[in-house]
Amino acid sequence: MNKTELIDAIAKEAGLSKKDAAAALNAFTETVTKELKKKGKVQLVGFGTFETTKRAARTGKNPQTGEAIKIPASIAPKFKAGKALKDLVNKK
Repeated sequence: MNKTELIDAIAKEAGLSKKDAAAALNAFTETVTKELKKKGKVQLVGFGTFETTKRAARTGKNPQTGEAIKIPASIAPKFKAGKALKDLVNKK
């Protein structure tokens, strides 16, 4: 499902116009992004948690040349599914 299909599904499920559904989705993604930039987390009980994780600096390998390269430390976004979502996906 891409963003357009998600907007259509949200509009249909919530009884909103596509314009309102798009605004709601954009507001959600912007809010989550802002919170993650502050190294915070967004927890939706039953659905999951959006948070950041630190990735240490490491040595990698250039696949074309085999040359060792240094990969700098970074902060990566992470999503951890909640128990209720896992149960629904696994039909428990």
